[in-house]
Amino acid sequence: MIDDLWYKNGVIYCLSVGSYMDADGDGVGDFKGLLRRLDYLHGLGITTIWLMPFQTSPGRDDGYDIADYYSVDPRYGTLGDFVEFAHGCKQRGIRVIIDLVVNHTSDQHHWFKEARRNKSSPYRDWYVWSDKKPAGANKGMVFPGVQKSTWTRDKESGAYYFHRFYDFQPDLNTSNPHVQAEILKIMGFWIQLGVSGFRMDAVPFVIATKGAKVKKPVEQYDMLRAFREFLQWRQGDAIILAEANVLPKTDMEYFGRDADRMHMMFNFQVNQHLFYALASADSRPLAKALKATKPRPATAQWGLFLRNHDELDLGRLTQSQRETVFKAFGPDKDMQLYDRGIRRRLAPMLGGDRRRLELAYSLMCTLPGTPVIRYGDEIAMGDDLSLPERNCARTPMQWSTEPHGGFTKSDKPACPVIDKGPYGFPHVNVAKQRRDPNSMLNWTERIVRMRKEVPEVGWGDFTVIAVRDPAVFIMRYDWRNNSVLFVHNLDEKPREVAFSAGLPGDAGKLLINLLAEDHSHADKRGQHRVVLEPYGYRWYRVGGLDYLLKRSDIDDDAVGRKKHPS
Repeated sequence: MIDDLWYKNGVIYCLSVGSYMDADGDGVGDFKGLLRRLDYLHGLGITTIWLMPFQTSPGRDDGYDIADYYSVDPRYGTLGDFVEFAHGCKQRGIRVIIDLVVNHTSDQHHWFKEARRNKSSPYRDWYVWSDKKPAGANKGMVFPGVQKSTWTRDKESGAYYFHRFYDFQPDLNTSNPHVQAEILKIMGFWIQLGVSGFRMDAVPFVIATKGAKVKKPVEQYDMLRAFREFLQWRQGDAIILAEANVLPKTDMEYFGRDADRMHMMFNFQVNQHLFYALASADSRPLAKALKATKPRPATAQWGLFLRNHDELDLGRLTQSQRETVFKAFGPDKDMQLYDRGIRRRLAPMLGGDRRRLELAYSLMCTLPGTPVIRYGDEIAMGDDLSLPERNCARTPMQWSTEPHGGFTKSDKPACPVIDKGPYGFPHVNVAKQRRDPNSMLNWTERIVRMRKEVPEVGWGDFTVIAVRDPAVFIMRYDWRNNSVLFVHNLDEKPREVAFSAGLPGDAGKLLINLLAEDHSHADKRGQHRVVLEPYGYRWYRVGGLDYLLKRSDIDDDAVGRKKHPS
């Protein structure tokens, strides 16, 4: 059955091995420590772990400067430790996806060392070179304000090499068939070691043409089909989750109109407009973003997130919208980054307001797609703005009130644990919140469990229900003769809203609250009237709780027309 696809109705948890738990006492998290914390993640209800890069690396870009794709960085353990971790996940029904960083390598990778040493080396064409500094080298940087150029002269080779990211991350010539073949080998290697898929880093840059003579890069979308085809033959249920911050008009080029390219994509368009909605109490641009990103194949899925390991990129918003978000969530210059985003964690962005945090996570879990949670956000961890660039939101996990938050026995962790202020580990940690039934951690566990019990969000068709008040956002999902409905108040003031479920006949007269006891009965006109507290939310199942008995084997649309099972 098509609804057995594991990535359509789960919850993904993103973490860095080096920031999670240190078992060997060297101040850096490792796979042994992560293995010891799997029961915590299993209890939280996580279905998939996404690991940030852990391969051998100089560590100048938090592991995204990879020096050997077929290894584990010694700081994190060995390949054997990774296999034990993957086996532990399998025992608990948790899948593993890892970062696939193939747009560039470290300048310490032996491919680049050979390429710069000898122009006759077979690895020379694995990178992008120019005898002269190309025109426009001061444009197209990923990190403006930190990078000065995308071309750097290499003294050893006497030529310039192209790098979309930092100068120590030379771009691979991904148009080279030998490089593409190597990417498939990398994927196959980790699949054999227990991985269920990949989060592919910087996909638009991976598939773009590169070179000194390329004035306007052209995306080579057929490359995505080759990656997908390899995975399906090697392991039928393995997936690729694409990081592609692109406009909605090109989404289908990444998914493939025949569903033959990327399985999943992060929905940056919705993410940015979601933060605008939280900042402005105006849901209308969010509704437009959802409509714009609605088209996708039946087997494809969006990844929905609030914060990740990078800055909150606001580049898709208008100038006035961007200023509204900056003013609300990152007003100080040291909170902003690369002239386009905010480098903070979610909890301090929302002022530590529990109501707003719950609202944000309720929205993430009920928008169309698979929720992706950043490690530590389940306990409302903070950030350390004294750390450079994005490192401020990459501090170690806070487990307890033990020294260094229970992260390590080392006297000095590689990255300092937050130990002062309201977000310091003495106040914000897992152990303390586990004992408090009303904590953020236990709330998150309950909301994750409930999200997994409403497959309509992952599989169904959605409708945004229009109401007069832009601060109130209502969505309904329909799937296999069942419907769920979600109501959110984006404002700091209470709201009363009247609405119809929008279903024919008596189908929408009863709304059962899935999170509390205040159910709703429609009046004679079929209208529900709900009073929402500030930043309030409701999760409703339409009809009674006998919905599983009513679930059909095929889809019906809202007016009862039969559709294909997919």
